[in-house]
Amino acid sequence: MNKIDNTTNVNESLHSFLASKEYTHIAILVDKNTLKHCYPLLKNLPEHDLMIIESGEDQKTISTCIDVWQGLTDNQFDRNGLMINLGGGVIGDLGGFCARTFKRGMDFINIPTTLLAQVDASIGGKLGVDFNGFKNHVGIFSEPDLVIIDTVFLKTLPKSELKSGFAEIIKHHLIADDKAWSKLLSTKWDAMNWPSLVKHSINIKKAVVKKDPNEKGLRKTLNFGHTLGHAIESHYLPSPSPLLHGEAIAIGMIGESYLSYKKMMITKEELDQITNYINSVYTKINIADSDLGVIMKNIRQDKKNKGNIILAALLNGIGTAVWDCQINDEDIAEALMYYNQT
Repeated sequence: MNKIDNTTNVNESLHSFLASKEYTHIAILVDKNTLKHCYPLLKNLPEHDLMIIESGEDQKTISTCIDVWQGLTDNQFDRNGLMINLGGGVIGDLGGFCARTFKRGMDFINIPTTLLAQVDASIGGKLGVDFNGFKNHVGIFSEPDLVIIDTVFLKTLPKSELKSGFAEIIKHHLIADDKAWSKLLSTKWDAMNWPSLVKHSINIKKAVVKKDPNEKGLRKTLNFGHTLGHAIESHYLPSPSPLLHGEAIAIGMIGESYLSYKKMMITKEELDQITNYINSVYTKINIADSDLGVIMKNIRQDKKNKGNIILAALLNGIGTAVWDCQINDEDIAEALMYYNQT
């Protein structure tokens, strides 16, 4: 398990780490947004190469990796170099993947700057890129050498990005903590205690990943909402108004909660509670019947599947989840229909 420094001072943590190492080169990977809003918050940095990519999920590709690898090569990096990934999930996933594959592997640090990355993407060592429209289709498991989490970066985010990350916080409550879920229901959006919620989610994910680092069993519960959600996110990614990750996962959680109810693992009251809460946070969209075929195609490429069997993580009562639940095309169509009708 990687070291996670849930700190209140990113600069102290970073300087302390670098003081104990002797790297030949250091690169800091940012996108256009984190260059403007987050990079200036890092103070007294050592000599480094700044590598800048465009912002957005559509940049999470092998083509962008080639640009990063070329930059490392042009700047004469060797395997004793360090990559510092300053940004959200795209930066962490792609930057880590590039670091671990460059010359068979160099060190990297993640400094997640979005709520989504702080509570989910930066923890657990999943690295990789999207491929031909399929989410996280090419990648590896490899822990960062350090993750530095400082909630000061959340002040740089628009509300839409906070809500995107909040979907993963909702997920952690639903799969692992029914008491905290009850408290969350009574908390107004503007009164959220982000440092406390970030710590809560980190603790849940760390505990799961420690028991199952390579997703052979228990870790699959962290995919609740993601079988439908990833397929929906991929479908809308090329559109003029793509869904953020959390917006798609919110839809996925409603749909997969419905399937949990259909399979008699949660009650109608629990289903209604989940549905109403998520819809109170996220703007509803309508998934057209004509979109169903593409979404089905995306689901059939999901990494959790086994052969032609579609597998999902579902709730077994609020606060617990089970994995490798078999679902079919009819289930998926019903789940999306349920979402549209809520």
